[in-house]
Amino acid sequence: MIGQKTIHSFFSSVSKKRTSAELNEPEEDAKEPKKQKPCAGEPELRSPPPTPLSPEQLDRIARNKRAALERLSSAQTPPGIGESWRKGLSAEFSKPYFKQLMNFVSDERKRGTVYPPAEQVFTWTQMCDIRDVKVVILGQDPYHGPNQAHGLCFSVKRPVNPPPSLENMYKELVSDIEGFQHPGHGDLTGWAKQGVLLLNAVLTVRAHQANSHKDRGWEAFTDAVVQWLSNNLEGLVFMLWGSYAQKKGAAINRKCHHVLQTVHPSPLSAHRGFFGCSHFSKANELLKKSGKSPIDWKDL
Repeated sequence: MIGQKTIHSFFSSVSKKRTSAELNEPEEDAKEPKKQKPCAGEPELRSPPPTPLSPEQLDRIARNKRAALERLSSAQTPPGIGESWRKGLSAEFSKPYFKQLMNFVSDERKRGTVYPPAEQVFTWTQMCDIRDVKVVILGQDPYHGPNQAHGLCFSVKRPVNPPPSLENMYKELVSDIEGFQHPGHGDLTGWAKQGVLLLNAVLTVRAHQANSHKDRGWEAFTDAVVQWLSNNLEGLVFMLWGSYAQKKGAAINRKCHHVLQTVHPSPLSAHRGFFGCSHFSKANELLKKSGKSPIDWKDL
């Protein structure tokens, strides 16, 4: 009996230990495969370093990237913008504010009359290459009457009579520029083609409602135009007439460009400093000093 008990106890204990070990041991399938270590003296296998790209491959990648950005910019650019201006200002067209602005103007045209016509909003970009700008005249808001605004500040299409501010500009030109005569119309396209940027701060307006498109995003866009010109060109002449234009031109780099300031040519203020300012002749003198050809102000 003693021997049997001892044998039974022996096998019973081993059985219990095995059962316990088996219960605590994970399933074979559940075990993660162990990473095999290299044999002693055998180097560990590693992925080879990537082969550096050749200059030709890097150039091809850069060209493809530029082409993709160019296509994206073209798709987002509103119609009517001159090619050189589109390239220079392409960063603005994808910004949220510009998309919202375009939607706003589109909705406004559905509700009523908006000036200038859609195809003339960016006339100022069609007159000369962005790098050929010499003089910048900043306006505020397009004319809001029929057949007036056509995308150049202070300018009106023929046969519309020149508005009062433009009439005062002509008066100053008669006294400032030898041989200048009133052209009999208000179309300033002749200046724009010579590199005079006639830029309003706001580029559209609801019919008969001055400043109706103010604070909708145009100001941010035209600020970007002024900033691009200030940063990328040299020796420009900025004519800032009135406090609004002077505030807008505050960021101009005056070490690289010339700034002429006076009151607005409006009948309300022209007599307080616009008449006699000689900005047109002064602009030409400054252009000559910068090695640029002067503007023929008589060419209208």
